[in-house]
Amino acid sequence: MIKPYVADLHIHTVLSPCAEIEMTPKLIIDKALSKQIDILAITDHNSAENVKAVIKAATGKKVKIFPGIEVETREEVHIICIFDDPEKTLELQKMIYRNLPNIKNKEEIFGAQLVVNSKGEFIRKNERLLLTATSLSIEDVVKKVKELDGICYPAHIDRPSYSIISNLGFIPPQLNFLAIEISSKADIYDILLNHEELKNYTIISSGDAHRLSELSTRTVFWIEKPTLDELKLAFLNKNGRKVSLKKHRKEKT
Repeated sequence: MIKPYVADLHIHTVLSPCAEIEMTPKLIIDKALSKQIDILAITDHNSAENVKAVIKAATGKKVKIFPGIEVETREEVHIICIFDDPEKTLELQKMIYRNLPNIKNKEEIFGAQLVVNSKGEFIRKNERLLLTATSLSIEDVVKKVKELDGICYPAHIDRPSYSIISNLGFIPPQLNFLAIEISSKADIYDILLNHEELKNYTIISSGDAHRLSELSTRTVFWIEKPTLDELKLAFLNKNGRKVSLKKHRKEKT
């Protein structure tokens, strides 16, 4: 039976240097449950080293965790990549690390990059700067994610930086994205007014949460169960599956 699942598919943990120290696995899960969020995707910058910890923290809880990564391409475009298996996410991570500049993180400038366990206990620091562009093109990322049977789409296309619209001016149609993401407070009507071509895409809204208060409940998937295949059907608006967006309070009616 098809039913609604509230989802936020863009969540950072303390591994992302720009995330607050509160973004630990247990606290993320607790906050999602308190906001009645059914599905989360963990998408740290250019890494997936905390994905398994969050999945473990969600064991026995009524929230589904999808492993993922937010990749920064050489065009300085952020792409959200989501999988059904953490091992596939780690396979993408290997490719990213091979193409990530070997720059040491300056914690005093960018923030700490913490690898933790499911309880949020410190394991180690990732000393390599994650908050930077890889040498991978958008096409490289899309091809690899497709090989791994994942889903990918451009992040926060409404923003003036790290956005495929702001950096390229358009979305290359040959990329065949199943969806595009807008920010949690973005006005979808203004976006479509300025970019009519985006009407051809399924649009989701995510929190891009770097602190617990930013987890978003705006996107609802109408699916039978929280699996990657069901998300794909919803993105394609097939077999009764679909995506709906709750209106932001500033949006027009």
